[in-house]
Amino acid sequence: MRVLCATTANDGHFGPLLPFARALAAARHEVRVAAPASYAGTVAKAGFTHEPFADGPRELIGAVMGRLPTLAFEEADDVVIREVFGRLDAQAALPSLLETVERWHPDLVLRESAELASLAAAERAGVRHVHVSIGMHEILTRFAEAIGDPLDELGRLAGLVEGRLTSALATEPILSLVPELLDHACGPAPTGSDDLLRFREPLAASSGPRLPDWGDPAAPLVYVTFGSVTGSLPPFAGVFRQALDALAEVEARVLMTVGREVAPDALGPLPSNAHVEQWRPQDAVLRQAAAMLGHGGFGTTMGALAAGVPQVVVPLFTSDQVVNGEHVAAVGAGLIVGRGPASVEIAAAEVPRLLTDRTYADSAHRVAAAIAQLPSTAEAVDTLAGLVG
Repeated sequence: MRVLCATTANDGHFGPLLPFARALAAARHEVRVAAPASYAGTVAKAGFTHEPFADGPRELIGAVMGRLPTLAFEEADDVVIREVFGRLDAQAALPSLLETVERWHPDLVLRESAELASLAAAERAGVRHVHVSIGMHEILTRFAEAIGDPLDELGRLAGLVEGRLTSALATEPILSLVPELLDHACGPAPTGSDDLLRFREPLAASSGPRLPDWGDPAAPLVYVTFGSVTGSLPPFAGVFRQALDALAEVEARVLMTVGREVAPDALGPLPSNAHVEQWRPQDAVLRQAAAMLGHGGFGTTMGALAAGVPQVVVPLFTSDQVVNGEHVAAVGAGLIVGRGPASVEIAAAEVPRLLTDRTYADSAHRVAAAIAQLPSTAEAVDTLAGLVG
């Protein structure tokens, strides 16, 4: 098969798509990744041919993001979904994706939840498309509700009849990396969640580079990460220093990663128990961690759960982070605190609780076992081939 994987320029969105892309490539299918031009380096590093499309207009996206601190939390999230993903990103990407699908003739389009232009391109060309979820199933319902009008606009731009994309979105198969135990943790199973095709990402074979020496070598390791986006959002940049200061007296070794947009030296003198890097392979860190403090991003949250590491979640700027944290708390694998930067110190104060109360780690290991029982993404290849026929 020829498979076109489509993603926005967001590591947390490309992450769930990547194990399926790798499994398809390993099975000798031809895989390319359609992504914004700005994401070329990440696609190349992952080892795939890049089919670039235009980034959303930076000045318009900047204006939307600048409004977020003035909005209520859920309202801000709806604005990002509707205006950035639904309109600006999708409409900028559409011309190139239409051209790529027409030129390359993929047999299948595999897209992540926030990348919508490939949905329109696939529908116009009559190509089968599959949705890779970037979160809990209830997030997909919220997403679909927020993008109704932008989806209609996108369909008109693609020359499709009214309602075509809404119908396509509602009926496309969905792949998920979330086990039922976690997906259904906050109440009755969401409508349609039983139809999800669930798989697990294979664990990385390498343990990664050795951690440097700092602090008390006998102390437990606490991993702190707020994902790859937080450092690029000025209203939230202060959370790194807040977390370091709040964890300074905790009897632990604190490893913080801040992402490519933040220089560790810019954080000033570090507490004696802390070490800061821009990036380190998450799987390798979590193999050694006793607890994690994070923002509830999907890749971060699921990485800790797959490793059996309990976590404190402090949602910073999107409702999916709230949902992820609520599901973690519901299964007993950690705690969720209030939203926004003002809650970072509160979250840090809960970390010692995870280190001393074994029930959180036991619950995290229970979720890890449920993830381990799912079929590997390698087994998704035959499923996808069957959908194509």
